[in-house]
Amino acid sequence: MLEVYALYMADDQSTDLDEFETGLLTWLVESDFHVEPWSTSKAAKAFMVDEDTIYEAVASLSRKVPSRIQIFYKDGALHIAAD
Repeated sequence: MLEVYALYMADDQSTDLDEFETGLLTWLVESDFHVEPWSTSKAAKAFMVDEDTIYEAVASLSRKVPSRIQIFYKDGALHIAAD
């Protein structure tokens, strides 16, 4: 079991997150986009940035903390679950 935990922690690069990525991850954790469809435009509006910035940050989160974020397609919409 300890080996599995060590592998899990090795994938977590949360210390490498910049301030924006940390804020976005926190917002995702507190949101319900695992149930409600994801909206890049709403996220951009909430953070007062353009949509490309949101796309880049979500992509970065999926690389840096893959064990904390799941992006999936369900019922014709994109969803994001985070913890």
